[in-house]
Amino acid sequence: MQRTRVGVRELRQHLSRYLRRVAAGESLEVTERNKPIAVLGPAAPSGSALARLVLSGRARPAGGDLLDVPLPRGLISTRGTDALQALRAER
Repeated sequence: MQRTRVGVRELRQHLSRYLRRVAAGESLEVTERNKPIAVLGPAAPSGSALARLVLSGRARPAGGDLLDVPLPRGLISTRGTDALQALRAER
């Protein structure tokens, strides 16, 4: 997507017009003497990182209940070496 290029003077003279465009989701490339110096874009959504990921479709909220997770079978060891051996055995 091509960004709209706008010079510093033009941006300063019509700032409210360009801010409305940015608020609508457009990104602007700000130039000074035809050289890009900044990109002006919509603000990131507020809230937690998880909320932003859910809004962008990169994550989905957990479903169910933690109590629905089945308990492991057999004896439970708290030693790290036992966990590593179990992981290696699964390979």
